[in-house]
Amino acid sequence: MPIWYGGDYNPEQWPRAVWDEDAALMREAGVNLATVGVFSWSRLEPRDGEFDFEWLDVVLGKLHAAGVRADLATATASPPPWLTLRHPEMLPVTASGVRLSTGSRQQYCPSSPVYRRYAARLVQALADRYGSHPALEMWHINNEYGCHVSRCYCDVSAEAFRAWLRARYGTIDGLNDAWGTSFWSQRYSAFEEVFPPRDAPTFKNPAQLLDFDRFTSHELLECFRAEKAILRAATPDVPVTTNFMGLFKPANYWEWAAEMDFVSDDSYPDPADDSAYLHSAMTRDLMRSLAGGKPWVLMEQAPSAVNWRPQNAAKLPGQMRAWSYQAIAREARGIMFFQWRQSVAGAEQFHSGMLPHSGTDTRVWREVKALGAELAELSDVLPSTVAAPSVEVAIVLDWESWWALEQAARPSRLSYAAQISGWYRAFAEAGVRVRFVRAGDDLSPYRVVVAPALFLAADQDLENLDSYARGGGTLVVTFQSGIVDEKLRVRAGGYLGPLQRTLGLWIEEFTPLAGHPAAIAGTVTSTSQTWSEVVRLTGATVESEFTEGPAAGGPAITRNGTAWYVAADLAADGKAALAETLLGRLGLGLPRPAPGVERVTSGSDTYVINHNPAPYVVELDGTDLLTGKPARGLSLPRYGVAIVRAVTP
Repeated sequence: MPIWYGGDYNPEQWPRAVWDEDAALMREAGVNLATVGVFSWSRLEPRDGEFDFEWLDVVLGKLHAAGVRADLATATASPPPWLTLRHPEMLPVTASGVRLSTGSRQQYCPSSPVYRRYAARLVQALADRYGSHPALEMWHINNEYGCHVSRCYCDVSAEAFRAWLRARYGTIDGLNDAWGTSFWSQRYSAFEEVFPPRDAPTFKNPAQLLDFDRFTSHELLECFRAEKAILRAATPDVPVTTNFMGLFKPANYWEWAAEMDFVSDDSYPDPADDSAYLHSAMTRDLMRSLAGGKPWVLMEQAPSAVNWRPQNAAKLPGQMRAWSYQAIAREARGIMFFQWRQSVAGAEQFHSGMLPHSGTDTRVWREVKALGAELAELSDVLPSTVAAPSVEVAIVLDWESWWALEQAARPSRLSYAAQISGWYRAFAEAGVRVRFVRAGDDLSPYRVVVAPALFLAADQDLENLDSYARGGGTLVVTFQSGIVDEKLRVRAGGYLGPLQRTLGLWIEEFTPLAGHPAAIAGTVTSTSQTWSEVVRLTGATVESEFTEGPAAGGPAITRNGTAWYVAADLAADGKAALAETLLGRLGLGLPRPAPGVERVTSGSDTYVINHNPAPYVVELDGTDLLTGKPARGLSLPRYGVAIVRAVTP
């Protein structure tokens, strides 16, 4: 399949005289897909019910003539000023009761029937007019759902929340039981008494907070589903997507991904951070996992600098290309940017574009053009199907655990994303591909499954992990796992629930660390900066123990058959050492890549990406698909890339 290449195109920001130049330069740059109309509602519908499609007709015609396909957006991400002036009740309200104003973007309450009604009317008009347009490649619904307004606390949201709760619990007694409202005299006598968790004197009900997280992800998804239903009825064969945002807390992307014809993602790692490539690699593997064996699209990245950090570093020469190949190595078949032409007005005027303010005699333009030509040639030689890696480690990623773990009034303040990324890094740097899974998934394909801080889990999910370990799979469970069930009820009697028998232990007491790290020695020697606990063994053996800190003399890492437990927040060296230990004992020790060098194998191709300042010499046999040269001995400069295709016996 061809690799889509292009970016967000906003012709409404420019005079018409520029549009012909855009089409010609897109052809020169190898652009074959443009995302059009993301923020154009006020141009498409300048007044209530008065649609102006003439300008978009012209734009799509010019793109089609230039051989550029359209990722046509529904434009519902930013309602026009006339709509919010007429219906201020659709504007979102914060937890403290402040109603947000127009003048930015994403200024709508996701539960608002007014917003949904006007959005549906616009989407229907777009589908009717452009559903059979020869340039239409796909539909792009809304944009970055929840990025700025993931929760609304207005009275409309309150009523929608009550309806969601009625559907979930049936009766008010069912809700009272689930929320434990006997505590602090919170018992409700009717659903009408229930409100969103607005600002309150002190800690809010934890189960209410969790349900509101569930509800708000659901409400955003309902907005997507409503638009998708219109498009599906009008254009059943045209795929639809919306752009994810990597490891994004407010939206449960496992649920969202099931609604996508293909997954797409926006990714903006910091060019000034030498380790940022590891975070971007993780988000690309997350998209690969969410895609479920299908190709996905990197929908947005910056050609160079962004404009929203305190210091906005430009990408160094070759860095944009290297990070693009990170995605292709992980089954992306679309490399897109925000945006095509750098804006001269508006809030993102200093966000880089494929065509910079300074024009075509620039490094950024030359790199954009070169990558477009390279990807066009690569499209013909990359496999059209996703190849299954020979060795993969799975990491359990659970949005509800994320929401629950990071509430207030927890044993210690922990970052769920940091736990996930720390374990990802340990295995990725060991040269192993990582896939993200849910605890209830089929885990049999994986030799190692890691469940970091699975704070909230249903019994059946813990039983699934138990079955995996009893079947011979290597299971690693870390601290703060199996602490509460899906109703946020604590699993008393040593926590862990069904995993107590799996791991051969129970937990007597949490002993979080405050400013004084605990030392660990044994099979893994390391430190723990934030966490220790007192563990009681019922069959497990000790692999490492705490030698300092409040749990000194007690187990820090244990093993019960093939089930491991980590009672410490291991430093990076400790995670790396444990990863090496597990892989070594399984006979899966792979040649460890040099620090700062990615080596990702997909089928018969191995991608080698050098993120180091110093050159790296490729040590693999085969042919480099990018140069046509023998790969072994090829010297890669900083941000150099090789795609080594192994010689078929």
